[in-house]
Amino acid sequence: MRKNTLEGLKDQLNPTSKISIISHKNPDGDALGSSLALHLFLKQLEIPSQVIMPNNYPYFLKWLPNNQDILCYDSKEAECKARLEASDFIFTLDFNHLNRVGGLGDFLMDLKATFVMIDHHQEPSDYADYMLVNTQIASTCELVYEFITSQYPNTSLSADVASCLYTGIMTDTGSFRFPSTTSETHRIIANLIDAGADNSQIHQHIYDNNNISRLHLLGVALNNLKVVEELNTAYIFLSQEDLNSNHFKKGDTEGFVNYGLSIKGIKFAVIFIENKAENIIKISLRSIGDFNVNAFARKHFSGGGHNNAAGGKSDLDLKSTLAKFETTLKLYKEDLS
Repeated sequence: MRKNTLEGLKDQLNPTSKISIISHKNPDGDALGSSLALHLFLKQLEIPSQVIMPNNYPYFLKWLPNNQDILCYDSKEAECKARLEASDFIFTLDFNHLNRVGGLGDFLMDLKATFVMIDHHQEPSDYADYMLVNTQIASTCELVYEFITSQYPNTSLSADVASCLYTGIMTDTGSFRFPSTTSETHRIIANLIDAGADNSQIHQHIYDNNNISRLHLLGVALNNLKVVEELNTAYIFLSQEDLNSNHFKKGDTEGFVNYGLSIKGIKFAVIFIENKAENIIKISLRSIGDFNVNAFARKHFSGGGHNNAAGGKSDLDLKSTLAKFETTLKLYKEDLS
């Protein structure tokens, strides 16, 4: 699906516009990269904006240019609400349903601002006045790049904008190895490097910035890995006790689910992470080939995403969630065996 209804938007954006940019709860590289890239590009045009995140983000993303400008709703609720209430335009990036911003969702629904959605996830809702949506694109950063280059073709990208966009594309494509990576993705990446993105340094910031406790937690996760051979499925689980005893910090489990998918013959990999604070089990799902984890997550675990990468949650306890998953998995024997 592709939908572009941006016509006329550029003419309304000017230095007097009050703009907020917001992304989803538990922001990742694509959420932060796309939001900061847009923020920094508007700054080049002397159009002020404010980036707002529902909550804090992983330490390995805190090097991103101007990330110190971000307001986090979970720590500055009153200021975030005041900014949003005063906004003429609210850009929502890397999500397509207002329930993806946690407690801010209901608040956003009541605002009179003009909403702009830039996103690549499936089944977008209809809250936005302007949309740039393409579910076949690997990352929202690619769509922000399209927005910038199509609406402002004579304005060069700064090195900081290029670095933010490179980060989002690299992380959402699994360092360019996921099937959603296309030749156009690589052409965009080449242009970003030419604009000043230091690809080697960005990779080091993201992937070579581990602390010892994260590696210990990875060891626990791999020890908890289970393989359902007859269904070509692997899953990992981490309890709250596992997280606490290994000094868990936000972002420490990023990429763990892919270890299951790296096993020879595995088509479907899942990680279940207990979150006592929210009283849920957070779930990440990945697949290879045509097994649709988006449909699986939507039907069974209140989630969604892409055909080969999705997220979900369970309100059951960890033991019951794993039992439900194993029972549900048997329904897909024909698809997975």
